[in-house]
Amino acid sequence: MSKRFDVAVVGATGAVGNEMLKVLHQRRFPVGKVYALASSRSAGEVVDFGDDELIVGDLAEFDFSQVQIGLFSPGASVSAEYAPKAAAAGCVVVDNTSQFRYDDDVPLIIPEVNPHAVAGYTRRNIVANPNCSTIQMLVALKPIYDAVGIERMNIATYQSVSGTGKDAIEELASTSARALSGQPFESKVYPKQIAFNCLPHIDAFQANGYTKEEMKMVWETHKIFEDDAILVNPTAVRVPVFYGHSEALHIETRDKITAERARELLATAPGITVMDERTDGGYPTAATEGAHHDAVFVGRIREDISHPRGLDLWVVSDNIRKGAALNSVQIAELLAEHHL
Repeated sequence: MSKRFDVAVVGATGAVGNEMLKVLHQRRFPVGKVYALASSRSAGEVVDFGDDELIVGDLAEFDFSQVQIGLFSPGASVSAEYAPKAAAAGCVVVDNTSQFRYDDDVPLIIPEVNPHAVAGYTRRNIVANPNCSTIQMLVALKPIYDAVGIERMNIATYQSVSGTGKDAIEELASTSARALSGQPFESKVYPKQIAFNCLPHIDAFQANGYTKEEMKMVWETHKIFEDDAILVNPTAVRVPVFYGHSEALHIETRDKITAERARELLATAPGITVMDERTDGGYPTAATEGAHHDAVFVGRIREDISHPRGLDLWVVSDNIRKGAALNSVQIAELLAEHHL
């Protein structure tokens, strides 16, 4: 690709923004000039971009007509204010927050799953990045959905604290250390102790008893697969892991598929690494495979003994990387190669 693109990374001092800069450099995205942006509190800080350093600029003062692509991960309220301004200035925004995901005129994209839908960016100059838990789930399920259809999905997630942010990472580290040494500690980020514990609560509770994190997986599955008939039943759990989300997927397919055939389909699908040996350690985990890697890892592939068309999968991926930064850059790559 000979054409080069000037890019703004909004929320550059956060965990995802930092990773976006790293992924842009590692994947050799055809950047011209890169602008690191954040709030006025962070303006003047320095962030890394490969071997170079970028001085963080003030988002409120930035002229988005200078760039063709904006990678946003500053929080939904900030995106709500600045993404439309950037889009009006001619910048195509790839937004990693929840702000635009459920807008009918904003495409919600996983490049391995529905790349065709990115063409809809022209309606508002905004493309939404899905929730991290949805991304790894649908990357894993796409080849099976295409082959035999999916009628119903039961999901239990085991999500790392990095999905909450830097304060949560620090809380897990500090409370774990204090618990191990027998010292008292207080939980501030989470409503209950996260160290050596599991919390069946991610995001706000909804009127139907599900949390918003769980409903995101329902809404986003329907939008991305363009299939509202799929029944989706999630339980989202926060676990004391720093990086990498894990999911136990129990699906009921429209037509019967064997575990062997599912394994074959997954092994040749983009973005997936199958690790499915029925031996001790022959499966992926968040800490040993998921964290700091690009792939969605799939293991424990087996036919459900309780349902004639049931299939069980264990899915692991890095929520900051594939679940946010990498998926955003892959969307930018789609735009750069086919649309801009």
